[in-house]
Amino acid sequence: MNERSKILALLLAGGKGERLYPLTRDRAKPAVPFGGTYRIVDFSLSNAINSGLRKIYVLIQYKCHSLQKHIRDGWNIFSRELGEFVDLVPAQMRIGDQWYLGTADSVFQNIYFLDQEKPEHVLILSGDHIYKMDYRRLIDFHKEKNADLTISVFEVPVNEARRFGVLEVDKNFCVTSFYEKPS
Repeated sequence: MNERSKILALLLAGGKGERLYPLTRDRAKPAVPFGGTYRIVDFSLSNAINSGLRKIYVLIQYKCHSLQKHIRDGWNIFSRELGEFVDLVPAQMRIGDQWYLGTADSVFQNIYFLDQEKPEHVLILSGDHIYKMDYRRLIDFHKEKNADLTISVFEVPVNEARRFGVLEVDKNFCVTSFYEKPS
């Protein structure tokens, strides 16, 4: 069995993207067009597929019609018979009667997928970031450290840190603090 087949990706793609308004007036942030026919979500999907991942759930919620259409029409490339998929999962309110209350809640409300798929590892990805990354390096690092949880981060200049979440780690790469967009 392929090592990557033991990994389930949860791609979080339900956000409003208020800072991108009016581009997000009629669509979720991951569905905002980028470079013509592409969408922001394509970066994370492309990274996942190019990293050998073949089991991907895309969690959607806010104004998701154009995102559903784009993923259904453009990313229907796997064979379900081989256990490969890119599946769209709308908010189903399985736990309580509210929409997702944030990223952690969207994962929690879909925890049954973990029971159903029984993956060895789960990769939780944002569907609204523009970047290129080979997730194999992250997964290999995670396994090498025998970690319970691994977070992918990058350094930013101090004068730009207020635009990002700031994570501090010790010499063993253990998280010592986190500040969400400090002022």
